[in-house]
Amino acid sequence: MPDDENQNELAALRARVAALEGEAAARPAPRHRGRSFLAAVLIVIGCLLVPLGIVAAWTSDIVGDTDRYVATVAPLASDADVQAAVANRVTGAVMEHIDLEALLEGVAPEQRPLLAKALGKLGGSLESAVSSFVHDKAQDVVASDAFETVWTDANRAVHTALVRALTGSGDGAVQINNDTVTVDLAPVIERVKERLVDAGLTVAAKIPEVHTDFTVVKSEDIGKVKTGFRLLQVMGLWLPVIAVLLVVAGVLLSTHRRRTVIASAIGVAVAALVLGIALTVFRTVYLNALPDTVSQPAAGSVYDALIHFLRTTVRMVVTLGLVVALAAWLTGPSRPAVVVRRMWNSGIDATRGAADRAGLKTGPVGPFARRYRTWITWILVALAVLVYVLWDHPTGWVVVGLALALLFAFAVVRFLGAEHVDADEEAPPLRA
Repeated sequence: MPDDENQNELAALRARVAALEGEAAARPAPRHRGRSFLAAVLIVIGCLLVPLGIVAAWTSDIVGDTDRYVATVAPLASDADVQAAVANRVTGAVMEHIDLEALLEGVAPEQRPLLAKALGKLGGSLESAVSSFVHDKAQDVVASDAFETVWTDANRAVHTALVRALTGSGDGAVQINNDTVTVDLAPVIERVKERLVDAGLTVAAKIPEVHTDFTVVKSEDIGKVKTGFRLLQVMGLWLPVIAVLLVVAGVLLSTHRRRTVIASAIGVAVAALVLGIALTVFRTVYLNALPDTVSQPAAGSVYDALIHFLRTTVRMVVTLGLVVALAAWLTGPSRPAVVVRRMWNSGIDATRGAADRAGLKTGPVGPFARRYRTWITWILVALAVLVYVLWDHPTGWVVVGLALALLFAFAVVRFLGAEHVDADEEAPPLRA
């Protein structure tokens, strides 16, 4: 029968189409595989460059901006561990120049009762009493506003030494001896001498000008990494840009861009996280390698201050990577993402319906928002990216704030562009 023949032909055609589709699916696609391989290579290289880019940007920032460096280390003047280390160093330097045997003979007769009274309160041997007396005066100096001024001025000078340490160029009164960057504490010692004389220890006035150092950075590897840090300084601006461009190129070459964006963003976040972990591990290694003459608590405070902005950048990149990955996933076709979007849109549409029934009108803004919703969305994204790029040293909280602001702007656009609902009408069926 004709119907049977038609059915047989239709079944044969369907079988043939299925066979052709199976062959097409099984047939290798060298062009796509080549593109995917190249995209993967570019993304991997970009992710590997992320930690180097972060360090390069930090190096360029610290080396190239004296004011920023000083602002970074200025709070250390109020750090208890740094103050204790400086007071101990100054006490040792002063005690080396005080002749204990001729101490009382060198004091004016009218000053001896004052000195004896001051030393008598401390008890113990003459040497320990004088040492405690000097230490108390040194502690008073390092706890004063005057020390903050001395510390700031000294670190403006030490910035030149850091330039020498990291790039191998430049001059400075602050020295790098045996791969150690130090601050000269001579101004602090002078102030301590004044305090000692005012307290009755007039023999301190005979102490000559003393130069002693406080270690800021000490590492046997400073001399070995000069070339690398010089290169990082030069690449401070371009290395992060190159890393981003490689990742973007990899995404554009890929055949499944959304999945690639998610993978790339997570890869960037993981690379930055590895750098953060390395900084923490290196801190322990660095402090354990310091000689006994260097205060580990003070050195730890200095280390933390110097890499503060480096850690801040690491947190920011991790946060940015996670936010981009989450945004790419939420805009995808997966069932959980669709459910989240449906709930989001349903809530906004329900709010708009309630506003309409309450008499709130959007006027011509509503049709405009509906017509140009796509354009408005991309303009908002571009503005968020522009704000992020122009923000001076953005943090992880800045990234989160921009993401939340963008979500709020999307909600407003959706609210304004939702279909109008009359007070007598039911709300239209909600769409994803």
